[in-house]
Amino acid sequence: MGTAVGGGKAVPRYVQIADEIVQQIRAGVLGAGDMVPSESELVDRYGVSGGTIRKAMVEVRASGLVETRHGKGSIVKARPPVRHRSSDRFRRTHRQEGRAAYLAESAQSGAEAKVSVLFIGPMEAPEDIAGRLEVEAGAQVLARRRLYFRNGTPVETATSYLPWDVVKDIPELFAENPGGGGIYARLEEHGHVFAEFVETLQARPASKAETSELALSPGAPVVHLVRDAVTEAGRVVEVCDTLMAADQFVFEYRIPARD
Repeated sequence: MGTAVGGGKAVPRYVQIADEIVQQIRAGVLGAGDMVPSESELVDRYGVSGGTIRKAMVEVRASGLVETRHGKGSIVKARPPVRHRSSDRFRRTHRQEGRAAYLAESAQSGAEAKVSVLFIGPMEAPEDIAGRLEVEAGAQVLARRRLYFRNGTPVETATSYLPWDVVKDIPELFAENPGGGGIYARLEEHGHVFAEFVETLQARPASKAETSELALSPGAPVVHLVRDAVTEAGRVVEVCDTLMAADQFVFEYRIPARD
């Protein structure tokens, strides 16, 4: 049997098989760390060809619930998503309580968070970043690059770019740990009070280097997010260029229904 009929539409057999495997994972029949049955086992179980099973596994991997390890097969992930609340994670009260955005949202999801600082120092502003900061391309900016972990697993990289004239008199921004509330708290303490944060997002497959850095399966999806931090004076004082493992985040936005 190659297809089934449901609602007047033929459903390919490989889609049925993929759906069944995904439901087994979500129901806990296949738990975190369990191996998904091998291709030969699935061929025997479902009475279909190896090609059908391979197509089914493409769908299963696209669900983000498994990761494929070379020579070992597919393993159920132990990484439930973090809820990424755009309307909540940059609340001033978090900064006043000494919590940076990533630590605040991780705590809300019950996850253990860790941040590893990869680089802090001056660099020439890339052209696209310079345009957002309204400085000349190649102008000196402060770059802060971090790798974020959740329950010991890398889930996100982020590089903040800040105008040199803004940061040169804020020594904490050059430190690995800028203090409670993170860099946004330090900026506000020095008079750069935020009015809004503007984000753009794009989903795409991870590059080979990104796959390695975030411990992803080959071709796994990532979300590229770029955020402008805008002050009440209308100036962008930080651009944050972020790459996230797509299976680790749920994006939740609150959009006012008013003029």
